[in-house]
Amino acid sequence: MSIATNLPLSGERLWDSLMEMARIGGTPKGGCNRQTLTDLDAEGRALLQRWGEACGLTLTVDRLGNMILRREGRDPARKPVAFGSHLDTQPTGGKFDGVLGVLAGLEIMRALHEAGAETEAPLLLINWTNEEGARFSPPMMGSGAAMGLFTEDEVLAKRAQDGAVFGEELRRIGWQGKADPADLQDCAAYLELHIEQGKLLEDAGLDVGIVTHALAQHWFEVVVEGEDAHGGSPMAGRRDAMMAAAPLIAAVEEIALSTLAPSGEPGRGTVGVVEVHPSSRNVAPSRVFFSVDFRHSDPEALARMGEALAARAAEVSAARKVKAVVTPFWYSPMTPFDATLVARARDSAKARGLKWQEMPTAIGHDAVYMARKVPTVMVFTPCHGGLSHNEAESITPDWARAGLQVLADAVLATAGLVRP
Repeated sequence: MSIATNLPLSGERLWDSLMEMARIGGTPKGGCNRQTLTDLDAEGRALLQRWGEACGLTLTVDRLGNMILRREGRDPARKPVAFGSHLDTQPTGGKFDGVLGVLAGLEIMRALHEAGAETEAPLLLINWTNEEGARFSPPMMGSGAAMGLFTEDEVLAKRAQDGAVFGEELRRIGWQGKADPADLQDCAAYLELHIEQGKLLEDAGLDVGIVTHALAQHWFEVVVEGEDAHGGSPMAGRRDAMMAAAPLIAAVEEIALSTLAPSGEPGRGTVGVVEVHPSSRNVAPSRVFFSVDFRHSDPEALARMGEALAARAAEVSAARKVKAVVTPFWYSPMTPFDATLVARARDSAKARGLKWQEMPTAIGHDAVYMARKVPTVMVFTPCHGGLSHNEAESITPDWARAGLQVLADAVLATAGLVRP
């Protein structure tokens, strides 16, 4: 029998909450635009606060805006067991990315409250600030700073592309608290439910994925500088930054596919941002900026990908008489999750008769930063077609319920559900 079998966990209530939260920032195509530190983000936070306080939770907000909703345990000397995710979305995001993990955590709290049940350890439901990194980059700032990977000052000073400053926006929307983010390092465990953002589970006909580790990631910024030229000028002698950047951009995919791990698995490469100056129809550009996101299961292969990109940039610089510079921007190492927590999630899936598999995550999550300091595990649910960061992102109520059940069992096994 699973740990949470006798609790009134409600998949229907979870689904209704997901749909109600999705109305905040809802888009015409059925997605969500609730970017971090906007008025819509504040509205979503306020709704979570109301729901949490209605089931007896106490809210604390830290200096970076991370929301911590606490339920006391029978033994206040025990370290708390934390779980959650994020409410912020991409500009054209979906209803479930991040939100599923927060509201599934809320459903565990509601079920405990409804049953009048206790846990030995306190429980913390966390809504992390700026997981997406869509408005302020890099992503996962709230959890990263809490785990000591960024300083508070550098996070608060970050600027959006429109010039908005993180700290000023946090204060403007009224969600800067006084608690120390580093207090969250003192948790017994952290568990996070999330949609897969890939199609492995759906293609295999599985209910849940038990995530064992996170792939290594390395992000770069590339700047190519040449010389402005009139679109009607002769082609010979031009130092066109766009024509120099184009083969470098194409090389990202080539490098990813050709850089193999010992298992034969290739890497993953993405160019997500391109900026052109002066961006005029009849001017050959003098400057092109683009971002590169490399990921790999093998850290040594990931390092080779970065080296290959730098070598290509040097070749382009020499051949086209431009300056092409590749600068490291952000790095996340291969991160294992806690074996004991992985086993608890796996045991839950078995006990409930769910179809499951162990798998890595190639995508950064708050759980990946938490795992640097706190025992951590993730549980994945399938999502249709693997679509995410997309207004068409969708899951089924049954997938949400299965993820909720495994999360609840693992949380309560870790926190010590007190049997009446």
